[in-house]
Amino acid sequence: MNAAPVLVGYTAAVGFVAPPLLLRAAWPHRAPALAAAVWHALLVSFSIGVALAAYNLAAPTEHLHAGLVGLLHSCGLHVGPGGPDPDTADRLAVALPVALGTALAASLAFHVVRARRARTRHREAVDLVGRHSARLRATVLPYGVPAAYCLPGRRARIVISDAAIRELTPEQLAAVLAHERGHIAGRHHLALAVAEAFHSVFRRLPLARHAREQTALLLEMVADDRALRRHSSAALATAMYEMAAARTPRGAFAAGGHTVLIRLQRVLGPRPAPHPAFWGSVAAVAVAVPLLPLLVACPPVLG
Repeated sequence: MNAAPVLVGYTAAVGFVAPPLLLRAAWPHRAPALAAAVWHALLVSFSIGVALAAYNLAAPTEHLHAGLVGLLHSCGLHVGPGGPDPDTADRLAVALPVALGTALAASLAFHVVRARRARTRHREAVDLVGRHSARLRATVLPYGVPAAYCLPGRRARIVISDAAIRELTPEQLAAVLAHERGHIAGRHHLALAVAEAFHSVFRRLPLARHAREQTALLLEMVADDRALRRHSSAALATAMYEMAAARTPRGAFAAGGHTVLIRLQRVLGPRPAPHPAFWGSVAAVAVAVPLLPLLVACPPVLG
């Protein structure tokens, strides 16, 4: 039996049905790292599902005749003498998943390289204009608005304006720096690049749009949680409010930004941790979801 219909239905559910359900759920903001992992698991699962569906559609089978090759032949596009050729169908069945994988890999490489170049240019400018503070382990820029952001990567930088140093209290400043170090330590730029790459390939897909937006928000929450390990919620919230209007360069993560309101409500409100059993269940789902298309396409042989 050809698994293509089931795979098409599965990928449609992942791409169109799962995102609204996840957006309406209350737990992601309580466990942002786990929620980001679930979004990325859906991206991987959708990609595998599309690749396997394309393979099964193109592969010649008794039930679907010659799959896509037969469809092309019926439309007058002769791909071989006398009609659909099994060898041509086999090549097409392999070429479609390979093309999808190549597009995703190329998109990821493009976004990683582009962001790295933008960070490198900005880092060079920052090193020329700013001054390094050994006490803060950051580069201080002459800027009249409180601002702080990090440039992740192999030569990471934390950049903070002198206005932030003047206007924030020592605890607020320390909370902001801890937030930025959380982005660097977690290599959040790579997780965001994956979501950006997927969105570039499947631009009109709800999963792609929501995964990119939610990944950026959830990674900010992960960095907030890291800062809250050692600093008070009041200190972090006040600093976030002070820096809400600051602009962030391309490829950087900032403690402020357009997500500040959502994060402020979370930081200042109750943040009950998910029950360990729930956490474990969701983690298991995140691991299992990418494997589901493989189980559909290659069901285990019993007996």
